[in-house]
Amino acid sequence: MELARIQRLTAHPIYNADIQGTLSGLNTSSHRSALAMSNHPLNSNMKGVSSLQLLSLPLILAIFQVRTTASGPAHTVSTKSTIRFFDFHVKYTNFSRLCHSKRMVTVNDEFPGPVIEVDEGDRVLVNVTNDMPDKNITIHWHGVRQLRTAWFDGPAYIAQCPIMPGRSFLYNFTITGQRGSLFWHAHITWMRATVHGAIIIRPKAPQIYPFPKPAREIPLLLGEWWNSDTEKVISQALQSGAGPNVSDAYTINGQPGSLYNCSERDTFKLKVEQNKTYLLRIINAALNDELFLSIANHSLTIVEIDALYTKPLKTDTILVAPGQTTNALLTTDQPIGRYTLAVRAYNSASPSVPFDNTTATAMVIYEGASNTSKPIMPSLPAYNDTILANKLSSSLRSLNSDEFPARVPKSVDRHLLFTVGLARKPCPRGKRCQGPSGGRFAASMNNISFTLPKTALLQSFFLPSPSSHSTVNANAGNIMFPTNFPDKPTKVFNFTGPVQPKNLRPEEGTRLSWIPFNASVQLIFQGTNILGTESHPIHLHGYNFFVVGQGVGDFNMSTAREKFNLVDPPERNTIAVPKGGWAAVRFQADNPGVWFMHCHLEVHTSWGLETAFLVTNGKTKAQSLQEPPSDLPVC
Repeated sequence: MELARIQRLTAHPIYNADIQGTLSGLNTSSHRSALAMSNHPLNSNMKGVSSLQLLSLPLILAIFQVRTTASGPAHTVSTKSTIRFFDFHVKYTNFSRLCHSKRMVTVNDEFPGPVIEVDEGDRVLVNVTNDMPDKNITIHWHGVRQLRTAWFDGPAYIAQCPIMPGRSFLYNFTITGQRGSLFWHAHITWMRATVHGAIIIRPKAPQIYPFPKPAREIPLLLGEWWNSDTEKVISQALQSGAGPNVSDAYTINGQPGSLYNCSERDTFKLKVEQNKTYLLRIINAALNDELFLSIANHSLTIVEIDALYTKPLKTDTILVAPGQTTNALLTTDQPIGRYTLAVRAYNSASPSVPFDNTTATAMVIYEGASNTSKPIMPSLPAYNDTILANKLSSSLRSLNSDEFPARVPKSVDRHLLFTVGLARKPCPRGKRCQGPSGGRFAASMNNISFTLPKTALLQSFFLPSPSSHSTVNANAGNIMFPTNFPDKPTKVFNFTGPVQPKNLRPEEGTRLSWIPFNASVQLIFQGTNILGTESHPIHLHGYNFFVVGQGVGDFNMSTAREKFNLVDPPERNTIAVPKGGWAAVRFQADNPGVWFMHCHLEVHTSWGLETAFLVTNGKTKAQSLQEPPSDLPVC
């Protein structure tokens, strides 16, 4: 069985004529190098890989002459890359936290899952096998641009059909022009709660960090622990129309910390030396909560967000929304002792909205500290400190150096304004619902609540071949999904005012926004006060964007445009739209495919706060989607 698995991998379409030629020309020394790489520390996370598979890895890892192509003149990449292979087995595993044991979905029996550690320019192969007997799975590589490789982006029924029980799918993509911290996670129902892990991208030699080299780098994955099954939580909520239950604890690298019941030993410990600088790779993988993070008596210096360098920003508190990452430098300049790293929620919704109001902790332990010394607690912001949240977000700036310029589109081809917020749907006749005013909770963009299709949107538009989609006619061919998502709200009102339209029921459907290749786009996210205001972390797949402006209230172009930052705005893939406000972003549509855009609060995605962009192929092969893989799952 293992031999057949290896034969299938080596027969995969990625082994094209170029690679086969490279394999036939391997000499003894390069083969020895590949054997050394198969023992690289990054492969220590490859649990479940047999010795027979490891013997095959040198053939994969020895390929150092793989040709790569960028999608347009704005991207410059090395013509050589290393191939990194990872083997993921999605399965059920028993875990215990808070004196509660449960069976939950994991990758390779780990929570959080394995770390993917690569270099900029590397080609990444991840073979994902679904060992669950009763559930489907997909994996999203959150923040990876996926240039011309949208087939491997991962969201279920958007980029691909799910991987069914007993089946495998080989994700195959190149890390182009990115370095920093990202993460991978399940992108189907609420499995992200336990199926997630860090992606660490190091600069390609001879590049170095644009900040002092840290003594050590530490991933900090922030998540949640649920005593209950998250699949049942959201299923019950959707059936009743009410909001879902909340998590039972927050976690730091899978550990809740000593403030919870039965958790004295379930605490992540970060051991440090005095007067050293460490790089914390902070990732918010939680389902439904933005999170504040502070370390007692220490400040942090933000140097990167969403795998993009920033001007250094010193702060006592960091706020990370679900889907966002932050790299921060920690300098251990305090007296030898034990210091608490604490994480709690930023809840921007109404006080009446339930949320997990607990605090997760980890320990920063100086070398030489006494085990009996009492740890010092930090002073955390109030859970509803919106002023601080807005200040932290608006203070970020791109590095915008000669080596890492901020290529902000100065002119705009497409002007878009999308409202984002909650909504109410009526209760079906004959049922009793527990949502607002006896109805059901919903959410929408431009008053359209997205309906997840039963087949993959990308396949609907770009098969039988990627070139089948016309760049002229947005609805050419046999396309079953309309691309007429409105460029602006269908109903205009005082979006953030105290008085909201009554009976503004959202439309339901699967509608996409069509964008021609390489168009420059300005998109305004406008929050609404329908059922209350709150922050919405919006994530765009396949792209980074520049946050050129943000503010409170209704967006006004005549006054806001004068304050836009077109010099060094922060660049990221997920923006927390301010509570009761707006955010303006710009990006160049240089990556063809169907790209999901959604609120990264999982409950809001379940309620329909999402849409997708269809970006057409360009005029050349280098500006067009690559051919689909032969093992692409079918619905």
